[in-house]
Amino acid sequence: MTLVDTPFPKRSPWLSGTSASIVLGMILTAAALLFDWHGDRLFDFGFSLTLPFWVTAAATIAVGYRIVPLLRWWKTGQVIRDDGPQAHLKKAGTPTMGGIFFVPTGILLALLWAEISPAVQPIDTEPLLAVCGITLAYGFVGWLDDWQVLRQKSNKGISPKMKLALQIGFAIAFCAWLSLRTGGAAMAIALPFGMTLSLGIGFWFLAVFVLTAESNSTNLTDGLDGLMGGTGAIALLGLGAIVATTYPSLALFCACLSGGCYGFLAYNRNPAKVFMGDTGSLALGGALAGVGIVANVLFPLLILSGIFFVEAVSVMAQVGYYKATKNEAGVGKRLFKMSPFHHHLELSGWSELQVVAAFYVVGGVLAVLALLVR
Repeated sequence: MTLVDTPFPKRSPWLSGTSASIVLGMILTAAALLFDWHGDRLFDFGFSLTLPFWVTAAATIAVGYRIVPLLRWWKTGQVIRDDGPQAHLKKAGTPTMGGIFFVPTGILLALLWAEISPAVQPIDTEPLLAVCGITLAYGFVGWLDDWQVLRQKSNKGISPKMKLALQIGFAIAFCAWLSLRTGGAAMAIALPFGMTLSLGIGFWFLAVFVLTAESNSTNLTDGLDGLMGGTGAIALLGLGAIVATTYPSLALFCACLSGGCYGFLAYNRNPAKVFMGDTGSLALGGALAGVGIVANVLFPLLILSGIFFVEAVSVMAQVGYYKATKNEAGVGKRLFKMSPFHHHLELSGWSELQVVAAFYVVGGVLAVLALLVR
């Protein structure tokens, strides 16, 4: 039996894309209210997590109402790989490149909110602008890839070497800015229980790696309707709660972009009316990594990114195992039925909605753990 011939998994009668997104919204709202209450920000409309989250979500839905039909009119239909799960073949032609409206919406509202918030001091503006810049830069790399896919009418965009070169280049520029901001001194990595780990100049190599790896991991995770949008909203809101006391401007940024991700689910939940594309997924990875590096919360970020990490490792393990087990005919064995890991679960009999719901739960657990060890 080939991968394409794998039968469609059964749908759970009680689970739908709408119900999953509604439950997620309720949980995210409760979490944001709890974070604000714990930080004495519940009625501080100038600096909270709940209000920016929902304002951005509503704005994203409003903007998407106009942009999604335009993406369809511009014929930005996604090209689906023919060796994947059979259930995905029906998604061919769904507009992609949805990141062009929810990412800028989140960034714009974050900048506006920081401008009027009394909690954000002028010194906080520069880190916010830098994180917005790396987010847009990685979104631009994703846009180039999406545009190339559409232009060539294939699922291959810009070359992997070109994409990696652009990611590393932007990461180096971001680290150069941070080095100037810190006077050239490399930061020590903050660990739980007040411990630190000094890497010297190695910190900058680590920072470049984190930016590149995080963006590629979120890109690989974006393979099911609502998957990256929901897990991205969870991770960003958790990260916002972690940095709220030290970097208010970045907390607002995380809350707004989290709201943008959630608002995007209005169009991206199963069955998706639009995909975020590399434009959105690469930008989200850049945003998470940028905040983690500037706020020096790389250890909590690693926990928050557990799902993205597993997705990326599953791809590397699949490729490595296949190459290591090649026979004389050049054919190797598969460690998973398909990678990334969410496709393995699909081909093991899970429905797409079950995979997404399970990942939402795991993402929430990881967010709680990250908050506990920050």
